[in-house]
Amino acid sequence: MKYVTGLHCIKCGKEYEADPERYLCDDCEDGILDVDYDYQKIMAEWSKEDLKANPDQRIWRFEPLLPIKPETEKPKLAVGDTPVYNSPVLAEEFGIKKLIIKDDGLNPTASLKDRASAMAVVKAQEADAKTVACSSTGNAASSLAGNIASMGGRMNAVIFVPDRAPAGKLAQLLIYGADVVSVKGSYEEAFYLSAEAIKKWGWYNRNAAINPYLVEGKKTVSLELAEQLEWEMPDWLVFSVGDGCTIAGAYKGLYDLKQIGFIDRIPRLLGVQAEGCAPITEAFRTGEELEVTAENTIADSIAVGKPRNWLKAVRAIRDSAGEMINVSDDQILAMMRNLGKKTGIFGEPAGVAGMAGLKKAAAEGIIKRDQSAAVVITGNGLKDVKNARRAAGNPIEVEPDLEKLTAIFVEQGVT
Repeated sequence: MKYVTGLHCIKCGKEYEADPERYLCDDCEDGILDVDYDYQKIMAEWSKEDLKANPDQRIWRFEPLLPIKPETEKPKLAVGDTPVYNSPVLAEEFGIKKLIIKDDGLNPTASLKDRASAMAVVKAQEADAKTVACSSTGNAASSLAGNIASMGGRMNAVIFVPDRAPAGKLAQLLIYGADVVSVKGSYEEAFYLSAEAIKKWGWYNRNAAINPYLVEGKKTVSLELAEQLEWEMPDWLVFSVGDGCTIAGAYKGLYDLKQIGFIDRIPRLLGVQAEGCAPITEAFRTGEELEVTAENTIADSIAVGKPRNWLKAVRAIRDSAGEMINVSDDQILAMMRNLGKKTGIFGEPAGVAGMAGLKKAAAEGIIKRDQSAAVVITGNGLKDVKNARRAAGNPIEVEPDLEKLTAIFVEQGVT
């Protein structure tokens, strides 16, 4: 970790050595840590030209801004290098100047969380751990299981999920060979059971809300987006928000790039939560401590009633002069259908919540007509086929008779 100078608590500022098994501050309750870098040294020894010349398109191309040892073996999955699209059709529909979409559902296990899990596999090795564990509503779990599997059976994954986890995500976990524990309860209960088990058996902790290194993996989405946009950042960058780690990581990546002179400004962040589970939005708006809420939304990947990285998320949004907004499940379902029909991108409910929030923010005048925005789709729709079918409706059913088919087409306006 050539450029890492240490860790610090975001609450009290206490500093720590960058030990791979250092998760939280000793002095603060839920004292989340942040990784510190020697930006001056990075500026002196790394450039945009160096990055461009790197043939490795995975997240490891950003190694100077990652808390890893160069010699540590990397997971074999090709995490990162997800595509970006310009959507003038949706930009016009929403009433904004320009809309960029980054489809992170095209990561190897179909979600942005591959970025954090790949980092977890590296840090687990640096901690001499053979087993990595986490609690998850699905995506963190499947991404960990897949990245562990890519190591060829030399490491193990133990996953705790609430029993509401979608069947597609459970199937992934089992196919990847993880030990899966389905907890009869909420995500919060699954989290606490995983924490107790991790402590009892000494496993490496992949829970992103606890482990500061995983936010460093998530930040690669904004590092990558900036490079793909040739360092010309949009006015707004939009993310769905669950436990707060992803949007906090995105800000950290942007902050890093600003400090080393790769970008000249940080976009304003728009954080989007589901109306049925929006504790971070409430804390952002009131300025008060976070209050635990119910997990009442179809967007399972952001249904976190007690998010542990809320403070880092709120600070990131405020520091970027950003905003938060909530969307209903109906707005999410409508956006799944609209996004698929007009861009060919298939997002799961949590994956498109950010897009639904962008549309609402533009309608309310938060994002202006002369402003640009980029949205990250965080997960693929095949993760949750049940809600995809709910969004899309049913196919046309007909007997094998052309006349009957013609009549149905006329009735339904199919041309």
